[in-house]
Amino acid sequence: MTSAEVVAKHQSAGRAFAAGGVTGFVREAGDGDPVLCMHGVPASSFLYRKVLDELAGRGLRGVAFDLPGLGLADRPPDFDYTWTGLGRYSVAAVDALGLDRFHLVVHDVGGPVGFELAAAMPDRIRSLTVLNTIIEVDTFKRPWSMEPFARAGIGEVYLRGLTKPAFRMLMGLQGVADRTAVPGEELDAYVELLKRGDKGRAFLKIMRGFERTPEKRALYTGVVSSDAYPVQVVWGEQDPALKIASYGEAARRISGAPTIHRLPAKHFLQEDQAPALARLVADFAAS
Repeated sequence: MTSAEVVAKHQSAGRAFAAGGVTGFVREAGDGDPVLCMHGVPASSFLYRKVLDELAGRGLRGVAFDLPGLGLADRPPDFDYTWTGLGRYSVAAVDALGLDRFHLVVHDVGGPVGFELAAAMPDRIRSLTVLNTIIEVDTFKRPWSMEPFARAGIGEVYLRGLTKPAFRMLMGLQGVADRTAVPGEELDAYVELLKRGDKGRAFLKIMRGFERTPEKRALYTGVVSSDAYPVQVVWGEQDPALKIASYGEAARRISGAPTIHRLPAKHFLQEDQAPALARLVADFAAS
């Protein structure tokens, strides 16, 4: 199967929907209580394709939609690609998808975006699962693999150099611990989905729209420490960028969770630890 066929299969597994003036894309699997899975960069709902099926097999309804500018969603040039803007879109998407009350799973910059969503509708969050992400955003520094994207001029050159072979190497270094779990064509599909239509220009706007302010830190800390819903922390313990000893421990401390559920994975634990991740989410939802 080619990477183009992987993308086509992914697209046929979901559907388009309208929210916030944007045509989006969503994948769903299963019945039961909904579990909304928020992705980050340079990813899309494609990241959760295995997790959704695993959640469905545990009696839940897995849901993942693409954020504007990524995956199969529209990439309006005048969209607000900050965490605030993406959070506002997520609120509209949740309403458009008819998610009344749901369990929330956040990852990467889907953390800040998901925290924006939770802050806007805390009464609709049944539980929060925090995966490798950032909360104390005012002190966050992008890892070496992502920092060039934030710089005008350099980012455009760096993005052109993010070829399929280069992305495979990057995922081996930072993304996936067990490469046997992900065929090369599926890694190549990430690049196709990232650059689809606009060659990645919207992605660069997302990378340059990080709101690393004390005000956002206070907002996100309030979401994660809220007593309105239970919170658990699950971490790919081999993540070289968002290290468990610092970022994972910060999530545990802020949430008040008794422990960090450690999985033998790097940053993209959804790829090689989908069954274990889905089990932790399902057990937490049931409890």
